[in-house]
Amino acid sequence: MKILDKYLLKTFLTTFTMVFVILFFIFILQSVWLFIAELAGKDLDLLMVLKFLLFAMPRIVPLVLPLSVLLASIMTFGNLAENYEFAAMKSAGISLQRAMKSLIIFISILSIVAFLFANNVIPYAEFKFINFRKNIAQLKPAMAIAEGQFSDVGLFNIKVNKKSGENGNTLTGITIHKKSPLGDGNKTVIKAKTGELISSEKSSTLHLVLNDGNYYEDVAARKYEDMKKFPFAKSTFKKYIINIDLSKLNAVDVNNTNISNTNTMLNLSELTYTLDSLHKNMDTDISSFSENINQRVGVLGRTMTATVPKNKTLPKDLLTIYKNDKKLEVLNLAISNVENNMFSIDGTNTELENKQKNINGHLLAFYDKFVIAFACFLMFFIGAPLGAIIRKGGLGLPIVFAVLIFISFHFINTFGKRVAQEDQLSPFLGAWLSSLILSPLAILLTYRATNDIGLINMDVVLAPFQKLFQKVFPQQK
Repeated sequence: MKILDKYLLKTFLTTFTMVFVILFFIFILQSVWLFIAELAGKDLDLLMVLKFLLFAMPRIVPLVLPLSVLLASIMTFGNLAENYEFAAMKSAGISLQRAMKSLIIFISILSIVAFLFANNVIPYAEFKFINFRKNIAQLKPAMAIAEGQFSDVGLFNIKVNKKSGENGNTLTGITIHKKSPLGDGNKTVIKAKTGELISSEKSSTLHLVLNDGNYYEDVAARKYEDMKKFPFAKSTFKKYIINIDLSKLNAVDVNNTNISNTNTMLNLSELTYTLDSLHKNMDTDISSFSENINQRVGVLGRTMTATVPKNKTLPKDLLTIYKNDKKLEVLNLAISNVENNMFSIDGTNTELENKQKNINGHLLAFYDKFVIAFACFLMFFIGAPLGAIIRKGGLGLPIVFAVLIFISFHFINTFGKRVAQEDQLSPFLGAWLSSLILSPLAILLTYRATNDIGLINMDVVLAPFQKLFQKVFPQQK
């Protein structure tokens, strides 16, 4: 049996390694394509590009690893069934479960490694990756501005005809369009013959020093018919310095999450500590808001009852205790208090919803570390019996099944996380939704493969049609 276990393990490992390398390479190319705007035309040397990709690689593993296990399982067991090796094993009294024993041990070890990788390597890589992208323009300031095209840098669109110098910091032929804070177009244009980029790794501000240029600004008219009477204002300068905030530069993220959300950078212990702090903070905010509202209502009640004479009960209509000239003032005061309270409630509710979404994001990151480990098990127990049932190896039919199953898994997983993030589903259920839905499929396929039942019993499907056909066209004796 040791010979058989070694043979199955060697076959599976060979296929798994080949599939993993190919898929990993494909996903790396996808990452390059997604970040092409940050890499192309920015004077990045090869070392910085490799460093960029190195920090991006670990985040790909949770996608590639389950798919590789699934495809390798289908291909391995499909080849064994297609070459009648399973038939030979069964004739020798070796069941499917016994044949899978060595691979189950390997998948168990792989799941533990995947969990440790998700808990330690991926958070560290995310931390380095996000900070590398945030500081990339500070380390090499010329990267913020591409040559020969307009580059969107903060509140400015900057175009330079030529860059020179050791790091491309010396600029020639500069044209700058300054964005309007009101979003009504570019009303300021700055042109300069030369310039220089100056930055520091310790600062998030990029200094652009312009030399020998002009400053143009449109003068806004109060009336439309007066627009032609107000030309632009023009000034000339010998030296002009622009400070550009780089903290929001390169803010693109492939997971559609805010870069301020650091839940992907934390391991389990850090997530537990952060979640405890977030829950306490939210509970404190709720208690403080409740006390604030109660104090507002209490103060209002004391003000109203203070005007009631002693030894008298409150009338049904409180306005009767006031004179006519005071009734309007009381009503306006009441309306103002109600509006203020409603505004405060709406604002606090929005703030609490955002805090709950932040908590949900951290909970999803917590559960994801366990989901990736279970996904390896799940994909193996789907792929191995499915390959034994379809009896097809190679890269044809197995790829079709693997892609369909993994797309379903990934779609359900993404859907569950999005719904849970919006607090419409519990984070636990959102993270585990795909695994819970596909687990019955793994059990069903394992049962059918163990009992030599095909994927679809065609006799059961065709039997009703055969009976109907016999009734409509009875055989002539």
